[in-house]
Amino acid sequence: MIKTAIKPSSTHFKKSDLVRVFVKGGIISPGDFQKIIHTANELGTSYIHLGSRQDILFPLKNKNLKVLEDTFESIQTDFDTDGEEFHNIVSSYTALDVMPTTHWLASHIYHYILDTFDYKPQLKVNITDPVQSLVPLFTGNINFVASTHDNFWYLYLRFSEIDNKPWCAPELIFGYDLAKVAKAIEELNPLQGKYTYTEIYTKAVKNLTLNTQALTHDLTYPEGHTPYYEGMNRIAGGKYWLGLYWRNNKFSINFLKALCQLCLETNIGKLSLTPWKSLIVRGITEKDRMSWEKLLGKYGINIRHSSLELNWHLPVLDEEALEIKNYLVRALDKQDISTYGLSFSVKIRHMVLFTSIVIEKNPSTDDKQQDTFNILYSKDFLPNLSEYYHYVKEVTLETIPPLLIELSYKYYDQLDTNRHDISEPIVGFKPVEHKKYQCSSCMTIYDENVGDPSSDVAPGTSFQKLHNSYTCPVCESPKSAYRLI
Repeated sequence: MIKTAIKPSSTHFKKSDLVRVFVKGGIISPGDFQKIIHTANELGTSYIHLGSRQDILFPLKNKNLKVLEDTFESIQTDFDTDGEEFHNIVSSYTALDVMPTTHWLASHIYHYILDTFDYKPQLKVNITDPVQSLVPLFTGNINFVASTHDNFWYLYLRFSEIDNKPWCAPELIFGYDLAKVAKAIEELNPLQGKYTYTEIYTKAVKNLTLNTQALTHDLTYPEGHTPYYEGMNRIAGGKYWLGLYWRNNKFSINFLKALCQLCLETNIGKLSLTPWKSLIVRGITEKDRMSWEKLLGKYGINIRHSSLELNWHLPVLDEEALEIKNYLVRALDKQDISTYGLSFSVKIRHMVLFTSIVIEKNPSTDDKQQDTFNILYSKDFLPNLSEYYHYVKEVTLETIPPLLIELSYKYYDQLDTNRHDISEPIVGFKPVEHKKYQCSSCMTIYDENVGDPSSDVAPGTSFQKLHNSYTCPVCESPKSAYRLI
């Protein structure tokens, strides 16, 4: 009989037991990262955790605050040991070269904008590209989303989980004004609920001099698919990016020390953290690739996890949620089913959702014989729509795997409802506009109307639906090297 009453491990830490390092935008230099992990080691831990808001966390076993203060003052990085009074700023910088990107967004844009945030936010701030799907758009209180106009951004506000949809401001804001707007909003204490969203925005911008544009059309959401963020992957210019994932989110300090040293030796200038609690090394050259392969082999690092294993979002340090996930992954893996395109969360207590399917544990009561769960799914299976519906309620853990299989069939069925074979026109059917993408390495064009016969891609296939392993038929650059034209 399957044991369904999974309880937290005795090693469970609360966030107030941790040091939280705010890695602004999820971007950190190997030198600064090296100092952080040396400090964590000096304070008695052999591992670190990565957080959902692209922050770094580690247990504070040796409470020597002087060591912490000296380290973080030297690298000009903020830290916190008091729970969640402050929050890290999340950005989709980590998706550059890994996924398709809005045409004007580049690394220097992110750096300039992040540098304008000269205060420590108490509200959650997101700065994201809607074309990528590695970083969620609306998990912040203040969400800036790139528009199609160069360096102009949508502003979406969301201060309560009760609000299914975030509220959109009536104008686009220039990139270098984002920090001014965010700070002015924070000064109104919007979490108290005294003002409507319109009042908050109007009061915040009233005395600011801003560069804005009128909002002419709504944000276009990309087709939903869960990213594959692990392994050694080729990018434009013959370089590689390396994604690293730990199943238990305990990143070994000994390995990370060696990783930072190799970064410094091979001129890797930046590391980036993802909300999926993984680490990305970008810019590995062909001549250094073998050194990285040796590093992974020496420390026994697995970079071949299945998408079924990878596509889960769990609260940091929640052993109960991790055990539930491990049980469900093992059960689903025996069925040989496809979950490509789907992502999952296990919700034990409060958390912001950004996956397509949620397994939600119900509160325990005295009259319950065993734990029960609800299964929810996002509208059209797109997490960024921020609308969730119940699929089933009050089911036991052992009944969840077959229900998830049923739900995966529902997902693939709804994909088919909007797909038409262009070789057999439908009377009265108006064809959608087809897009073209260009390889930034060799300028080869992928036309959705034509497909790619050399790779057995049928005409009419959306670029977004191409598998992440798709490569340019001419120069073999990865899918991430293509840009919308």
